[in-house]
Amino acid sequence: TRKVSGARLGIFGMGRIGQAIARRAQAFDMEIRYTGRQPHSALPYRFVPGLAQLARESDFLMLCAPGGDATRGVVNAAVLEALGPQGILINVARGSVVDETALIAALENGAIAGAGLDVFTDEPNVPAPLQQRDNVVITPHMASATWETRREMSRLVLENINAWCAGEPLITPVP
Repeated sequence: TRKVSGARLGIFGMGRIGQAIARRAQAFDMEIRYTGRQPHSALPYRFVPGLAQLARESDFLMLCAPGGDATRGVVNAAVLEALGPQGILINVARGSVVDETALIAALENGAIAGAGLDVFTDEPNVPAPLQQRDNVVITPHMASATWETRREMSRLVLENINAWCAGEPLITPVP
């Protein structure tokens, strides 16, 4: 194991979840940097223009980016190699963001130190080579499974419905 205090945290995807993680990481005096589609001028963290560079500058690489064609497999062998043999990958985004074949190879050959995963490409199926490894922690994708979070999610749905019915802009529009 290793401590997180004072470590370098790279966040891929600095939306609502990425920002919440960054705020929590500040309590551990982590150096926080991020990458994504664009820099956010209102954030106090350093923007890094590319994912491989972010990985190179991180001890922990946290994935918070949305899934889809634009991010499919972007965490590939080159990014994992850049993370390095002491680096730890944490994926709370979507399984499709990581090339699982490259991840398994990186874990097996020591290209990275370990991984924390709660999402997979073919959920709910977890690839056998990721199971029961000393350097992998696997949990269900359960961060929103609290009473408080589900209540907030329901409230937000109702606010969006009310806004739509009133002809007002949606609170959280989806393009």
